[in-house]
Amino acid sequence: MSTTLTWSNQPLSGTAQLPASKSESNRALIIRALAGGGQLDNLSDANDTQLMQRLLANPAATEFDAEDAGTVMRFLTAYLAATNSHGLLTGTARMQERPIKVLVDALRELGATISYEKQDGYPPLRLEGWQMPTTSEEEMPELAVRGDISSQYISALLMIAPTLPQGLLVRLTGKVGSRPYIRMTQALMQHFGADCRDLGSVLQVRPQPYHPADYTIESDWSAASYWYAMVALGPQGSEVTLPGLREYSWQGDQAIVGIMAQLGVATEYVADGVRLTQITPSTAAIQDFTDCPDLAQTVAVVAAALDVPFDMTGLESLRIKETDRIAALQTEMAKFGGALTDLGEGRFRVSATDFRVAGQSVATYHDHRMAMAFAPLAMRGPLTVEAPQVVRKSYPQFWNELQKAGFEVK
Repeated sequence: MSTTLTWSNQPLSGTAQLPASKSESNRALIIRALAGGGQLDNLSDANDTQLMQRLLANPAATEFDAEDAGTVMRFLTAYLAATNSHGLLTGTARMQERPIKVLVDALRELGATISYEKQDGYPPLRLEGWQMPTTSEEEMPELAVRGDISSQYISALLMIAPTLPQGLLVRLTGKVGSRPYIRMTQALMQHFGADCRDLGSVLQVRPQPYHPADYTIESDWSAASYWYAMVALGPQGSEVTLPGLREYSWQGDQAIVGIMAQLGVATEYVADGVRLTQITPSTAAIQDFTDCPDLAQTVAVVAAALDVPFDMTGLESLRIKETDRIAALQTEMAKFGGALTDLGEGRFRVSATDFRVAGQSVATYHDHRMAMAFAPLAMRGPLTVEAPQVVRKSYPQFWNELQKAGFEVK
């Protein structure tokens, strides 16, 4: 199955509906479950969030399938351990290639009994309960966790910490990546009554239980990035309004505002969201994606299409996402005349030679962000996206929204 996209050559205009943030949604679902209640409004309709809801609704199950959802796998590992659950936690073949040893080691240190069903350090996991190690009543357990691995491990540990008798102190070692996602986790925890403190390299959670609370999920800044790309690549005069985004957001991908200012898109905060308009792009750009790795694919494609040399760092985590996103980007960008060159020492450069969109077919590698990062190229010419259904993971209405905006979607 594939989807062919064409654009009418008119300027883009109007309002596009975004999904709710699945990062906020999945954290809020775990915390609400630990808190024992609360009303969550505007939950994401993404497959990852619907999956999380289904699995949390059946805590007595003997097998939990996280499919291809990273947050579901990591957050449920900690949640099921902390709630003394017994059962198997598994996922897709790709999920079984994504490491989880750092999180499992930390949970074992806290008292969880977890074993690997297949390969050491990777799902599936067998969870067999929790027994608190013997400590004095005053002693707060302390974990040393590498900061340069997935922040989802750190968030998973933080979210269960208020349920531990002495709380938890997490000491981050080395470079810390995706720090905004950790801050989002802490902010949601505090909203539900937790006492958590960010002391830089030390994260402290006191043994103060959650309480039920209501919360409304913000729209998704990651999803907004694709509309930024369309405005950047659209005919002169293109603009779009995106409701539900906040100027003071907990989402790290709000960084798209500053990044796309370099690539020709201005952001104006309006009553209920943002309005995007075209401006002149920079002649060259640079960005560290350590705190916003999910934006990298979109930005790389736009920079190549605009022929703006763009130096990118902080891409380490892209190797262990739904696919090896660096390799996938290199392969697919080359079809159009774009390149993502490894300069060594963690630096990559986007460049282009005679970049053209002329009916190419883009492979998506079971990765929703590959489909949506390349789709905006249809503003420049006809384009086919393979396996378009992958967008259900985070933005199920993506193709419908493109059609409403004026794209021909076949």
